[in-house]
Amino acid sequence: MSNIIIKSLVLNPKLLKIILLMEEKELIQKAQSGDKPSLAELVKKYEQTIFNFAFKICRDKNYAEHIMQETFYSMVKSLHQFDHNSKLSTWLYRIVANHCLMMARKAKSRSFVSFDDDDNLFEEKYAADWSSIPYKDTENTELKNILDLAIQNLSPDYRMVFLLRDVEGLSTEETAEVTELSIPAVKSRLHRARAFLRKEINEAFSR
Repeated sequence: MSNIIIKSLVLNPKLLKIILLMEEKELIQKAQSGDKPSLAELVKKYEQTIFNFAFKICRDKNYAEHIMQETFYSMVKSLHQFDHNSKLSTWLYRIVANHCLMMARKAKSRSFVSFDDDDNLFEEKYAADWSSIPYKDTENTELKNILDLAIQNLSPDYRMVFLLRDVEGLSTEETAEVTELSIPAVKSRLHRARAFLRKEINEAFSR
């Protein structure tokens, strides 16, 4: 690829994204036709993303590795059903989400915070100004530790929505597709999760 083409792609990220999606589509089609190197390349491309997301949900390295293996086993078994109507990453997130939620429901030894009926979370002081504590970019170690602990206290259903939307950067529509929730339900769970995390941070710094 010439330097001129590379430079134009750098200056036009939308064009680069389109080209990468086209390349991935070709790779998927080859894998669907039984091309093992293409399948191996897809696994290699997504294995770190899948492991990281599974670990954020279940907070256990062994569980995350098991979920990653189960996810790719499901991908290999069902890739022929993938219809390209969504991104492969969204499809994989849905598989991970299903495995994580199944595992969470089996492991009932831990209780999580419940705030379905907690109207206090709708107070403006908790819901507002979420942008001042971006999860991925924070360099404040104390804040990050408080936030990590608070995220662990969210039930898997709410944690899933928060992580997909605010950490993984999926759109509301993509999050709804992954979790198989309606868009209003995603917005409601995200609002409650954000408000709970803001409340935990406020209380931690006021002690």
